[in-house]
Amino acid sequence: MSVLEIQRRDAIFVIRMNRPERLNALGSDLRAALADAWSEFRDSRDLEVAIYTGTGRAFCVGEDMKESVERGTVGGGNAAQPMRDNPYMSGQIQKPVIAAINGFAMGGGFMLAERADLRVAVHGAIFEMSEAKRWLLGGFNHGHIGGLSHTVATEMAFAFRFDAERLYQLGFLNRVVDDDQLMPTCFEMAEHLMTLPPAARVNTLVMMRAMRPSVPSELQALADRLREHGARSDLMESRRAFAEKRKPNFVGWDEPGDRDRTPTLEAVQANTR
Repeated sequence: MSVLEIQRRDAIFVIRMNRPERLNALGSDLRAALADAWSEFRDSRDLEVAIYTGTGRAFCVGEDMKESVERGTVGGGNAAQPMRDNPYMSGQIQKPVIAAINGFAMGGGFMLAERADLRVAVHGAIFEMSEAKRWLLGGFNHGHIGGLSHTVATEMAFAFRFDAERLYQLGFLNRVVDDDQLMPTCFEMAEHLMTLPPAARVNTLVMMRAMRPSVPSELQALADRLREHGARSDLMESRRAFAEKRKPNFVGWDEPGDRDRTPTLEAVQANTR
C-alpha cells in the first residue's frame, strides 16, 4: 500500500496522505513521497489547483514520534537521512491549494492545513498546534498569521485543542461539512477557481498571500533565542513518553538558575543596536 495516493482530474491535483493506521503521521517515507508530489505539482503546466487531504480518521497528526525515538533525533531528518525539500513547505507553490481536512490535524498536520489557501473541514475535526508539548517554545506564530485575536492565539500557542466548528466561527476555516461532502465541496471550489481568467487566479493568489500577517523580525529573533532556552533533553523525553504512553519526566533547565535568565524582547533589541 502506497503511503501517498495521487489523483489527477483535469487541472486538479489531489494529494492524499495514506497511513491511516498511524493517523497519517509524517514518517520519512511519507515525507519523501510528499516532496515528490508537490514538486510535480509545482513544475506541471497542466495542473493548476491542488486538494490536500488524508485517509481515515486523520488529516495528519504531524511528526512520527515513534520513528523519531527509534532514530534518536527530533524532527523529520538527520545527517544520515536529511529531509528532502518540499516546495509546499518552503513556499514555492504558486498555485492555489485547498486543504480537505478529514479528521485530526495536529502539530505538523495543523501546519500543513495552515499553509493552504482555502480550508474545508468535516464536522468534529480536531485541531491542535502541539509545539508547546514537543519543543521548548509553543506555537506562537500560528494564531497571529491566521489573523486570530491575541487571546485565541495564546490559547493556540499553549496547545489547547479546537474543534472545526469553533475554528469556523473564528474565521480559520472556509467551510465545515458532513464527511460525505468534504471532497465534493473541495472539487466544487477547485472547479470555481478554474473558471477564473488564468491571470486573475495567479495574480489574486499572489496578492492574498502578500496580505497575510507575518511575525516581525525582532520577535522572530526572540523566538530563536527562546527555542534554545531550556533542557534540550526534554525534546526527546516528550517523544519517548508519547511513544511509551506514560507521563513525561521533564528536566526544565539544565541549570536551575536559567529559569531566571529567560531571554526577553528588550534584551534582544539591546543586542541588535
